[in-house]
Amino acid sequence: MAAQGRCPECGSGSLVEDAHYAQQQLVCAACGCVLAEGLLTTTYTDEEHLREVAYSQSTGQKEQLSRCLQRGIRRVQDLCKVLKLPAVFEETAVSYFQRALQLPAFHLVSLEKKELLGGCCVFVTCRQHNWPLTMGTVCSLLYAKQDLFASVYLSLQKELGLSVPALSLADLVTTHLNSFRLFQPTANVPTPFLEDKEKLLARTMGIVELASETWLVTGRHPVPIATAAAFLAWQSLQPGPRLSCPLARFCRLAGVDLPPPAHLRLKELLEILLGMASQLSWLRSFDLDKKTVVKHIGDLLQHRVFLLKKAFSQQAGEEQQDTALGQGQGSPSSPPVAQEQRCPSAGKGRHGSTLRPLLPPCLIHPRKRLRPAAPRAPGPAPALTGDEPISDSEIEQYLRSPEEIRAFRKAKAWP
Repeated sequence: MAAQGRCPECGSGSLVEDAHYAQQQLVCAACGCVLAEGLLTTTYTDEEHLREVAYSQSTGQKEQLSRCLQRGIRRVQDLCKVLKLPAVFEETAVSYFQRALQLPAFHLVSLEKKELLGGCCVFVTCRQHNWPLTMGTVCSLLYAKQDLFASVYLSLQKELGLSVPALSLADLVTTHLNSFRLFQPTANVPTPFLEDKEKLLARTMGIVELASETWLVTGRHPVPIATAAAFLAWQSLQPGPRLSCPLARFCRLAGVDLPPPAHLRLKELLEILLGMASQLSWLRSFDLDKKTVVKHIGDLLQHRVFLLKKAFSQQAGEEQQDTALGQGQGSPSSPPVAQEQRCPSAGKGRHGSTLRPLLPPCLIHPRKRLRPAAPRAPGPAPALTGDEPISDSEIEQYLRSPEEIRAFRKAKAWP
């Protein structure tokens, strides 16, 4: 269609309107000069009023996404699809990634850390929505080292000021068992080693709760505890063909890594189970050991409240220890083991040995001895002002008065 006017380049009056890629252009037919750029309707308001907007002024066209941001967004979206997360999770993770790349703290980081930043955004989003996802799962998908991933995660949490709730132990055990390859028949897993997922999960949760009640969880990494508990639960469900299977082979069959502390957690759990088994009347005639006690885990878990109270005499141990602390007995610099030896248990084992009170393993088997107090210089003792620092070995003496001891003992009484 011809238009009025002349070309400023050649002076020709043959100007035509041409649609180039669906955009209107005013072009000189003689020399090909473009006199006006295409017009594009972009906003809903302009479309309602049938007004055309120049392409250079259209919505969102002035801000082009950088290659790094585009690649990161695609990585976040792909990771969400692999994990089969809901659409709202993907939107939240992408928004976190875009906000993070705008901060100066992530401008000059290495390309490897920028690649992990998307995984951290997905991890934070899942935690905020109470979706059971572990850091190890994300690291395995990204082929990343956990220590490097953890550093990027902490930086993201600090820079964005995010509140990330911790994953509960029950959710972590469920997520950990979901990765086991013992629930479907395969060529690598013998038929007697296959197990029902719900039964294994229920028995494992019972053993993990027992570990939590006996101080085996406090201050420990949860994965070795969950692995040891799952191994004992798996053996106890069919002890006949499974008692001869060691922990290392169980992890290979399940397709999970064997964490080194799992052997120690397994040993501690078996010691607790043996102490509980010594209090069951129908088991006293058997000479139980660490293998045969596994057969009776179901009975031990069913009566665990009574057995823990009777086998480890928690009330008696706490009462005597609190009384000694309230009266100031014992040397402040003595190690915790010495205090433990002054707390005899009311329950006796099958062989007549006194069972220990239920205390954290760090107090029963301390790795380091407390350093003796430095000798005081000769001369008159300095006047006490009440502002002197309290050492770690003496802090227990200042925690409770006799009234507080009785109130604490009453609150901790067994139902």
